[in-house]
Amino acid sequence: MRSDNIKKGIAHTPHRGLLMAAGVSRKNMDSPFIGIASSFTDLIPGHAGMRDLERQIEKGIHSGGGQAFIFGVPAICDGIAMGHNGMRYSLPSRDLIADCVETVAQGHQLDGLVLLTNCDKITPAMLIAAMRLDIPCIVVTAGPMLEGESRCSKLTMIKGSFEAVGKFRNGEIDENRLLELEEESCPTIGSCQGMYTANTMACLTEVMGMSLPLCATSSAVSSKKRRIAFESGIQIVNLVKNNIKPSDIIDKETLENAIIADLALGGSTNSIMHLLAIANAGGINLKIDDFDKWGKIVHQILKLDPAASPTMTEFHNAGGVPALMKNLIDANIGVKDKNTVCGYSTFEISKEAFVNNDLIKTYDNPITTKPGLGILYGNLAPDGCVTKISGIDESCYVFEGTAKCFDCEEDAMFALENDKINDGDVIVIRYEGPKGGPGMREMLAPTSLLVGKGLGKTVALVTDGRFSGGTRGICIGHVCPEAANGGNIALIKDGDKIKIDVNNRTINILVTDDELDARRKDLKPFVSKCKSGYLSKYARTVQDASHGAIV
Repeated sequence: MRSDNIKKGIAHTPHRGLLMAAGVSRKNMDSPFIGIASSFTDLIPGHAGMRDLERQIEKGIHSGGGQAFIFGVPAICDGIAMGHNGMRYSLPSRDLIADCVETVAQGHQLDGLVLLTNCDKITPAMLIAAMRLDIPCIVVTAGPMLEGESRCSKLTMIKGSFEAVGKFRNGEIDENRLLELEEESCPTIGSCQGMYTANTMACLTEVMGMSLPLCATSSAVSSKKRRIAFESGIQIVNLVKNNIKPSDIIDKETLENAIIADLALGGSTNSIMHLLAIANAGGINLKIDDFDKWGKIVHQILKLDPAASPTMTEFHNAGGVPALMKNLIDANIGVKDKNTVCGYSTFEISKEAFVNNDLIKTYDNPITTKPGLGILYGNLAPDGCVTKISGIDESCYVFEGTAKCFDCEEDAMFALENDKINDGDVIVIRYEGPKGGPGMREMLAPTSLLVGKGLGKTVALVTDGRFSGGTRGICIGHVCPEAANGGNIALIKDGDKIKIDVNNRTINILVTDDELDARRKDLKPFVSKCKSGYLSKYARTVQDASHGAIV
């Protein structure tokens, strides 16, 4: 065992003394040392219930014959960080968390890890750390919250709060109703109720075989989640004893399974960036073009909030991830049978799955033959950009409009709040990429305000920043190269015509190449907003979104 490096032999007498001081018995010195990397914090509803799950995991580890050690890692809630300077830290926190997990696991020579996570950047961070370390690991995602209810209407975080702000500003609801929605939209702990980034990554983690079946969809307040946590504790000891590592589970085919599932369930645009980063951590050759390749094949067979009314609770009741995979496997479109941490293969897990085909459609009866996500190219984004097709009304798949340019999110929000955005506009928000932000902020506030003000089908938004998984509407993000790197998005002027063609996966500024070249000569060099601190270091080392925004 790796942990023998800190507990075996005369030379390690001091190490054992320190471990005994921490409560390890002499008998358990011979047990596998298992770390529980916990992202507990009572700042975040998705993580506030983890103290109980830590206990269940710990009990499982000891029941399985291991010695458990809990250590903490940071966690940021994108919903709370949204719309202010704090959002600059969200994406950079992914690499910070991965570094923390790697550092503790290596510094203490742990034999295996249970990675307790839930929200947007924490789950991919845990997977990045697992791939770097390549020691036995199992992921426990803490689960979604239950949907809210007010006046006999179902509520979710996006529709009950963010979009409600737009309705209030538009005069559709009064302040009392706004306060009612605010209070009732998030009734329990857990990740937000729809197919936003947190739940997308939880589902893809299960697809990749790194968590136990139904872990992604089991509610944060359910006894099933507690049992999954306990069983994960037992199983990590088995993984250590059999030396089953992430590299035995995740390879190019596994990641392609995740891409197929992502497109079929209409997941968050952020998942593209995270899967690229996970692949990079494992030395796997995955590129943004792989998403484009599968995007031309895969149909969307599930549609959840915010693009539709069903929630994660209903997805779970319809069969969850095993049911989704069953329908995709039956379609014979390229899903591969892969190993998983539970000991059963992808096909074995899905074979006996219950499927409610009213929600999870069969492949020959899809919601749409269009995939959930799309990669667009053109002179506005020569290296690609991303859109959530599942969140766009089909009548808007081809959209041509007039550019209104803003060099930060706050200026765009001011224009939206003061009715300076009109039908037919294309809002361009730039210098918000990984380097330019720095930190590549999510744009949920402006996109939700657009929908709330009734502009979701008549105004487009294009940015080198990114979106929440809760975004819907004509929204194009991750534009590469970003403005800070001299991308053509920096050359757009107010009044330029922009054409978005989702059907043909193109996005173009309707000006000549000669005009763009002339504008480039006048482009001022980018000057970073941050001169010191973590974001300054991040901006100097981060790559573009098409390479996963890795550092």
